[in-house]
Amino acid sequence: MVENTLRVGSISEGFVLDHIQAGKSMDIYKYLNLDKLDCCVAIIKNAKSNKMGKKDIMKIECPIDFMDLDVLAFLDHNITINIIKDQKIVEKKALHLPKQIRNVIHCRNPRCITSIEQGLEHVFILTDEEKEIYRCKYCEEKYNGRHSRK
Repeated sequence: MVENTLRVGSISEGFVLDHIQAGKSMDIYKYLNLDKLDCCVAIIKNAKSNKMGKKDIMKIECPIDFMDLDVLAFLDHNITINIIKDQKIVEKKALHLPKQIRNVIHCRNPRCITSIEQGLEHVFILTDEEKEIYRCKYCEEKYNGRHSRK
């Protein structure tokens, strides 16, 4: 009998993103701009999870200060971050929805000033934490829940 298990080596320094919703790791890779960093990234998709059924896991070998934790929390605040030093977990971080996010999502309202002023930052404010609702800082257009960049 062949055991259907994948083994990915440990990292000496960096962090592991655990409890990522299955199938969302590539979105996280894109939004965190990991393709622009010169570091080792392992993505494990659809790993078995007692808690979630299936989950994605990412191992990233670089200092955590390179990561925008607000973007990560906005994408999925249920992710657990395990910080690794000398191949051991030295700290676990929980994420919380950020109060505001900049230039991650863009306002879809054609009358919003961000549609006219090209250099203006796209800023969304958390207006309902329970329902996870963000609104445009300028026109109060509600973010519709799909992560989209211009």
